[in-house]
Amino acid sequence: MTDEKNRRVLRVPLHEVAHGRTGDKGNRVNISLIPYHEAAFPYLREQVTEAAVKQHFAHKGASAVTRYELPTFPAFNFVIDDVLEGGVNGALNLDTHGKSFAFHLLAMEVDMPEDLVLHPEKGAR
Repeated sequence: MTDEKNRRVLRVPLHEVAHGRTGDKGNRVNISLIPYHEAAFPYLREQVTEAAVKQHFAHKGASAVTRYELPTFPAFNFVIDDVLEGGVNGALNLDTHGKSFAFHLLAMEVDMPEDLVLHPEKGAR
């Protein structure tokens, strides 16, 4: 597969394209997603949608996802509701702050031009 500029497009996990951090507030988790290359931002905007993130966290009970865009940074901030089983004071799970959730988001796969991927040899297609 190639894109409109005739670049080879690879299917890769998000961690090959971006990094992230997690915070929490109550039963909400807050995940930043920051691409390594500014040029990756429009591809992420198209593929890492609120619906896609909600589906990715469905097994954790996500009830709503709001995506905030910071195009001049460039970065995204995702606020995901009801994924912490009640939060720090109300849950018995091992990750009550959701610190591992950025890693879970970074496992999501996206299609990306080869030149925007850290390790293109790991991609498929």
